[in-house]
Amino acid sequence: MASTEPRTDAVVNDAAVKDRNDLAGLEAGLDALETVQSNRASFRQTFTQKILPPIVAVALVLVVWQALITFKVVDDPTKLPSPGDVWGEVEDAWLQGTLLGYIWTSVSRGLLGFLLALAIGTPLGLLVARVRFVRAAIGPILSGLQSLPSVAWVPPAVIWLGLNDSMMYAVILLGAVPSIANGLVSGVDQVPPLFLRAGRTLGATGLRGTWHIVMPAALPGYLAGLKQGWAFSWRSLMAAEIIASSPELGVGLGQLLENGRNTSSMSMVFLAILLILIVGIAIDLLIFSPLERSVLRSRGLLVKS
Repeated sequence: MASTEPRTDAVVNDAAVKDRNDLAGLEAGLDALETVQSNRASFRQTFTQKILPPIVAVALVLVVWQALITFKVVDDPTKLPSPGDVWGEVEDAWLQGTLLGYIWTSVSRGLLGFLLALAIGTPLGLLVARVRFVRAAIGPILSGLQSLPSVAWVPPAVIWLGLNDSMMYAVILLGAVPSIANGLVSGVDQVPPLFLRAGRTLGATGLRGTWHIVMPAALPGYLAGLKQGWAFSWRSLMAAEIIASSPELGVGLGQLLENGRNTSSMSMVFLAILLILIVGIAIDLLIFSPLERSVLRSRGLLVKS
């Protein structure tokens, strides 16, 4: 009877070769993926894909805006000022040295209030997400506060704290903290249980598990909550500045908008609206968009930067 050992050895060798080939193919695929991720887009691609579209959109808006004035579709300047009138308002504010002051007054308040909301909303969100009794007790309250218009907090804040910066920060906190906390709760709820079990097996429990397992895994939902929290912070601040006015508070963008309404200056109103919009876009582009791209890239979800 012929021996089967040579045939068995040949089968084993073939399987080993196949495994090595599969492993080599996998490594080649990973190398290719890393190569694609590391390739930076050229300036021309960046310009045509990211810079040019918003420029075209802004130019189109300006053309339509000016056409409404030129063809007298809206011929009342008290209702719709021309782009030239708004630009003249920008020049006047710049020459008077007040333009940057308007922006800095609001931006400094908004960023500081958002950082305070971040410091409060993050531990609150973790507590609600990890403790069932706390979630049952205050989870619905957070959802209700998130849906409550920020402007509703301005009158009680003025009565409690007076016309000062503390009132502004209180309104920002009441508007932003629920969004940040709920965003983190949503992110924690989406963490796979396998991650938590693996962390406990490796000894990552308590605060260590929260820092090394829960927070990194919940980062996408947390980041979405931060973006929404900033939006609520900015809107809350604008509502507070519009309603509450005092020489001690200075003139921010919201107060500039209210001053334009009081003086029936639509060019000033449009200037305030444009500055509020520009600041919101700038914060998103400079802070939140890079953070979002970094998170996606770390998870292999962003092939091209």
